[in-house]
Amino acid sequence: MNPEKMLRAFGAIIVTGGSSGIGKAFLEHVHKLNPELPVFNLSRGIPEFSATPALQLKLRHIACDFTDRMALEAACVSLVETLTHELPAGRILLINNSGYGTYGPFPKPDLRRNLEMLDVNVRAPVALTGALLPLLGERGGAVINVASTAAFQPVPGMTNYAATKAFLLNWSLALSVELAPRGVAVLALCPGPTRTRFFANAGMGGSILPRYAGQEAEAVVQGALRALARGRRLYVSGWSNKVTVAAASLMPRVLAARVAGWVVSRFRPTGS
Repeated sequence: MNPEKMLRAFGAIIVTGGSSGIGKAFLEHVHKLNPELPVFNLSRGIPEFSATPALQLKLRHIACDFTDRMALEAACVSLVETLTHELPAGRILLINNSGYGTYGPFPKPDLRRNLEMLDVNVRAPVALTGALLPLLGERGGAVINVASTAAFQPVPGMTNYAATKAFLLNWSLALSVELAPRGVAVLALCPGPTRTRFFANAGMGGSILPRYAGQEAEAVVQGALRALARGRRLYVSGWSNKVTVAAASLMPRVLAARVAGWVVSRFRPTGS
């Protein structure tokens, strides 16, 4: 099955963190494949789609700061009510994309920022998936959890981030087994370095990827939807990332951590 045909069976798509990067690319690509499909975005700010005004008009935005637990709970309630009463038919696709990282030895830049990372990267996808699970089980659907190639080994310099992504990876794979009998697919998406604002937001400077390195967000999204349509449960985006993950799996864990820490340090701008 191709992604376009797959999406015809869905009644709603929910994306978290659709204001930029991979989340925004998901919203744009899904709209391109199926312009009539209702799409939701959960993030602090409303995404801007100047190039696709039709998507801007169709988008349903639920403002939510995932570091605020009461706001997250309210967003879950609002989303479930809307899907139940306004869009009662069709499968549901939930894309847990929101997340961020920080650079430096733990707990830099500060402990609060690291604790908030747990809320955004771990608590939010668990809460949203749990809240939507009754509807997913009743109507069928799928969940894409955006993890990372950082999930496959410890990463000194991005200690907390890598640990949250390792949680997402293992949680997703376990869920995929639990939910398969209920007609709910779960895909762990593991992109490597991607040309988004991730590195700048992590305090690693802007535009630090060499021109030949990193994928475009659109390529990551296209691959993820193809993987979901084919029934995959794990998708590592990009051949170079597949090779990196395979190599890390053959190393002793401590050696893999040391290598990962060295690689991350190479991304740090000179003089920082």
